[in-house]
Amino acid sequence: MVREQPRHRALPGPRPSAPRRQSPSVLRPRVRRTGSALGAATVLLALGGCSWVSGMFTDDGPPTEEVSVFDIAVGQCFAAQQEVDHELSSLDAVPCDTPHQQEAYSIIDYQPPPGVEGNAFPGDASLAAYADAVCAQNFEDYVGISYLDSSLFFTYLLPSARGWEQSKDRAVICFVTTTGVELTASAKESRT
Repeated sequence: MVREQPRHRALPGPRPSAPRRQSPSVLRPRVRRTGSALGAATVLLALGGCSWVSGMFTDDGPPTEEVSVFDIAVGQCFAAQQEVDHELSSLDAVPCDTPHQQEAYSIIDYQPPPGVEGNAFPGDASLAAYADAVCAQNFEDYVGISYLDSSLFFTYLLPSARGWEQSKDRAVICFVTTTGVELTASAKESRT
């Protein structure tokens, strides 16, 4: 029997670089790729012919490598996602010197508030509040400037309830992100 791997919750939209907060219910998740390659290949074959074959030999962008959310490392850069979903299991990593929208800058295990004991899933609202706080705190250490003064934003991945229970996943993964123009270099110590 094949067991499905637990997943992280999807990335919410960029966190503003001004001191305003959004409630977790209005956070928009980022995306995941699932089966789109098969669908795209079918469409390309149906429409393709010679133009499709000649397109195979051109450079259509940076090489991507699918990375499990459990294997993401600080300093890795990721391509913009194309589909919206509530959970994801991998992201498309790209070299940081190629166009990208996200860069992992901190991975922190969730710590419950003082007085809360046990290992029960804390809920989406508690995880989002924790991620907002720790990602904001760690932003300056990585980028070299406070997120309040930066032209960049942050977003994060949260453990899903299933990953929390089945895989003991407690990690919040913080990402530097943009809302428009893609980055073409690492954000580490960029002071932007």
